[in-house]
Amino acid sequence: MTGVARALRVAVAIFVAIGWVSAHDAGADPAAAASVAAHLEASEDAVPQGPTLDERLAAIQRRIQAVLVYPPLARRRRTEGTALLAFEISADGRARRVAVANSSGFAALDRAALRAVHAVDQLPYVYGRLEIPVRFELIASSPGEIAIPN
Repeated sequence: MTGVARALRVAVAIFVAIGWVSAHDAGADPAAAASVAAHLEASEDAVPQGPTLDERLAAIQRRIQAVLVYPPLARRRRTEGTALLAFEISADGRARRVAVANSSGFAALDRAALRAVHAVDQLPYVYGRLEIPVRFELIASSPGEIAIPN
């Protein structure tokens, strides 16, 4: 159980206890308050679970790769590489303060990676500054043939 879940459980227990005391003073049935407290204790977590951090980071990388446009000159030259981009995600799901943390070694690939991050409509929220790798890879579909993505 996470620290947040534990703190939330304690807060709910205190809230229920205060409600029970208030209900008892008003002449209400204290068994009803105890029943609510027992139900809350038995439940696994009072906060709904969402995707894990790893799942959100993977979704961010997939969304960036999905809109990535391979620069035509880089394709012709069979240039490959991975640019590591650093950015934050604003409350509206857009990337902000985007920068190249580690270059792919090719300016054209780095610029295309930056454009891809800005082109994504909605990113899952993750607090803090992220570093996400953006891969440029020419995939061979059969021996001697290069399949060009985008």
